[in-house]
Amino acid sequence: MKKVLILTYYWPPSGGAGVQRWLKFVKYMREFGFEPVVYTAENGEMPVIDESLQKDIPQGTIVLKTPIWEPYNFYKKFIGRKKEDKINASFLSENKKAGLTEKISVWIRGNFFIPDARKYWIKPSINYLNDYIQKNKIDLVISSGPPHSMHLIALGLKQKHSNLKWIADFRDPWTNIDFYEKLMLSKSADAKHHKQELSVLQNANIVLSVGQTMSDEFLEMYKKAGGKELDKFKVITNGFDSEDLQTGTIIKDKKFSIAHIGTLVKDRNPQVLWKVLKKIISENSDFRSQLEIKLVGKIDIYVKEQIEQFGLIQFVNKIDYLPHNKVIEEQQRSKLLLLLVNNTKNAKGILTGKFFEYMSAKVPVLAIGPVDGDLAKIIDETQTGLISDFNDEITLEKNILAYFNGKVTDAKGAEVNKYSRKELTKELCLLLDKLS
Repeated sequence: MKKVLILTYYWPPSGGAGVQRWLKFVKYMREFGFEPVVYTAENGEMPVIDESLQKDIPQGTIVLKTPIWEPYNFYKKFIGRKKEDKINASFLSENKKAGLTEKISVWIRGNFFIPDARKYWIKPSINYLNDYIQKNKIDLVISSGPPHSMHLIALGLKQKHSNLKWIADFRDPWTNIDFYEKLMLSKSADAKHHKQELSVLQNANIVLSVGQTMSDEFLEMYKKAGGKELDKFKVITNGFDSEDLQTGTIIKDKKFSIAHIGTLVKDRNPQVLWKVLKKIISENSDFRSQLEIKLVGKIDIYVKEQIEQFGLIQFVNKIDYLPHNKVIEEQQRSKLLLLLVNNTKNAKGILTGKFFEYMSAKVPVLAIGPVDGDLAKIIDETQTGLISDFNDEITLEKNILAYFNGKVTDAKGAEVNKYSRKELTKELCLLLDKLS
């Protein structure tokens, strides 16, 4: 089998969304003729630990690890956090609002750690992997970002091995990421980010994205810089693994549970939902007696305050982070699965991996986001839920009450099945075949 070197910062026992995509690709690659070799950090800063994911690593998979130095201990000391505290992603603040020290640290991070806090791992990784490639036959390299330092490691390897084929895989955008403007970048720092991003787009043999809008944005950047290989921009979405589903009897929640699984940051706060729920419970006593707002994962303090302001705190069932296998079970148990798109300028292109796991749970999806975005297109294609725009109270209320009154989402099986992790891995390996 052809060997594929996969560069990914997030790998078990790391938990969270960042690890799922390439863990699942690695799980199924051998079935389609490719042997994965994984390169990851030995001691990376992981927001959460999830030992349950270890079972998905195929027996005998080579996992290369080297130590990494990151400035997080300095950051924690600077903002008054304990050394063992975990660093949250996406500007999440669970217990207090960001103060001056947090803002200063964000400015330092944005302007001095480019593209990210793993920049000091780039050169040691290139040296280590260059030696490994010289001693072991590697046919292709794949880098998964963010962190985008992974792409710069692959770029360095490509420059040393001109015949090495390289796929740059983007789980999230780079300079178009929703929090980019919050980094308070200087002109020179902004220019450096764009220069590095363009260098990856120009030198990778394939630029892979998880959604069409993101792919189109990368293509436009590349074309503006004079790029000619327009067909190298490809899309393979995230998906679901049917083997993760609980096969025993799932006891459904007794109440009308609207469940949100995952981190709930300020930009994802659904004020329109809190407003609509307050209206419905004031008008419908049956709904009031049945409602449960189930929040699984970390929640920004701003979101907590909003829930309290709308008088909904008594309906909230807050559940801390769960291992992935327990998350799947909680999804299947719920009556509705709440999917929230960040209300930011890149909202149309946001297509979270969580949506596909929701889809596999065969529980209706209640989505809030752009009705002309990537998410809305797949919801319509698969018939797995209902979506309303950010400020559309009327449609949201109609959607909630439709489900409360017994509407059954009639999902299209064939359309849903093409988003299984195995089918998507097959699609990936067809790309690798053509490239090699």
